[in-house]
Amino acid sequence: MNPLLQRLQPYPFERLRQLFAGVTPSPAHRPISLGIGEPKHAAPDFLKRALASALDDGLSNYPATAGTSALREACAGWVQRRYGVALDPATQVLPINGSREALFAFAQVVVDPTLPGATVLCPNPFYQIYEGAALLAGAQPHYVPSVAERNFAVNWDGVPEDVWARTQLIYVCSPGNPAGAVMPLDEWRRLFELSDRHGFVIASDECYSEIYFRDEAPLGGLQAAQQLGRTDFRRLIAFTSLSKRSNVPGLRSGFVAGDAALIKPFLLYRTYHGGAMSPVVQAASVAAWNDEDHVVENRRLYREKFAQVTPLLAEVLDVALPDASFYLWAGVPGRFASHTPGLSADEAFARELLAQYNVTVLPGSYLARTAQGANPGAGRVRLALVAGVDECLEAAQRIAAFCRAGA
Repeated sequence: MNPLLQRLQPYPFERLRQLFAGVTPSPAHRPISLGIGEPKHAAPDFLKRALASALDDGLSNYPATAGTSALREACAGWVQRRYGVALDPATQVLPINGSREALFAFAQVVVDPTLPGATVLCPNPFYQIYEGAALLAGAQPHYVPSVAERNFAVNWDGVPEDVWARTQLIYVCSPGNPAGAVMPLDEWRRLFELSDRHGFVIASDECYSEIYFRDEAPLGGLQAAQQLGRTDFRRLIAFTSLSKRSNVPGLRSGFVAGDAALIKPFLLYRTYHGGAMSPVVQAASVAAWNDEDHVVENRRLYREKFAQVTPLLAEVLDVALPDASFYLWAGVPGRFASHTPGLSADEAFARELLAQYNVTVLPGSYLARTAQGANPGAGRVRLALVAGVDECLEAAQRIAAFCRAGA
């Protein structure tokens, strides 16, 4: 058995299941889950039709790992329209089966565990795949905290110089999970300068890029690189997906783009790993990347929902409208800090909310690690506003009632 498997931490939703063991949710309320970031808006009909129409031909042959030229061109075309960045579809784009598997696999390609102190930097809180990828690649994760006082920006300046010196890969997430913060150009400039100095690779997780609340769309990593004159995108790979953009998490479709010198070995790895995308999924993905109307409508629905839910919750929780993504990152009332012996404030809040009002939220401490003496997710909960407006409003009203009942 691979001994590195023993280093993996329980996934947040396994910890949530354990937290809720023995809890009887309120039978007076129908269950509402704000726990998992699984889009519930309807998938577009044209995408379903494209999927169905590809079945006859798409099931009768093995797909190439590099994908069809039509898919790579559709992905590159979207990057051009969205970010104003021109890519070579043959060498700078690679289809993936959702960003999750690719974020994991990429670390296995770029990390050299034979080098002393091999390190992978992760934001903290973070998407747990980053940590698992680092551990199974034989590296040590280093957790870089997000700072509430700076709109939950990651405090890269707090990383010691000796850690930078042994870093081989950093994961960035913009818009962020769970707080939705968007990295500005100056932050990208800082990371690129550090990458040039130390030689590490940047994996830019951008799966929430199309759900935003500003007039201006979030800055992407490739876009930032181009604005800073890094047109070869050296040591940079961006990861994106249709799951959130097009409401098709079950399709398992996305792509990576960037440095051709990294795309080439990643393609080699995926050829052996079995990372080819089904031709049926490829056909549907071409249709999705070539259409923007459904994305605009999806974003409108999220904006409507957040505009109604956020002010309601802000009356009882420490929460504000994020830059982007479909989460609210909310601080819980201070009284929960000593509410239940043995539980953190966010755990106690989540457990009692389920028991009294049958609403599921995710404790923030489950999305972070204790590092530098603190867990930056402690005392907060993540609320995934992925269901319809009415259901999310009902959940918010219950949370408000729950908070006021114990005030």
